[in-house]
Amino acid sequence: MTAGVGDTGLAHAAEFALVARRNNSLTSSGRFLVFAFLFVVSVGIGLAFAIVGAWLILPFAGLEMALLYLAFRDIERHAADYERVVIGGDRVTVELFELGRLRSHEFNRFWARVVVSPDGSRLALASHGRELEFGRHMSDEERLAAARSLARGLRAG
Repeated sequence: MTAGVGDTGLAHAAEFALVARRNNSLTSSGRFLVFAFLFVVSVGIGLAFAIVGAWLILPFAGLEMALLYLAFRDIERHAADYERVVIGGDRVTVELFELGRLRSHEFNRFWARVVVSPDGSRLALASHGRELEFGRHMSDEERLAAARSLARGLRAG
């Protein structure tokens, strides 16, 4: 997760911005290299066992690699996902970008309020009976800190 305050391109007069991203510790090429290494090792071990007569190891190695491929593919598909909250003027704009699709929600700054659970497991913006969760890519501690920052940003207007 990356959280920060800065210019987001959403509004030139943004007074506050918070961005939450997934923690991508590997680049796309890094993920490919890790997968290729694990593939070579797993299939190599499976082939060695198949040569000495334990051929049933090979299909399981293939199944293991297929499941690992699906997991890495899902990680790659979600690598660019983010959530952004921008407060500017009398508007609070929340952007949710997932799987290449951008959804944007607007709240009136003076009616919006921050809803956070005491343990930080849930963070949302609420207004007029509508609630929008935010911070899926954050830890509980980061959600609590974001809630304090958002509350200050809402009051500053």
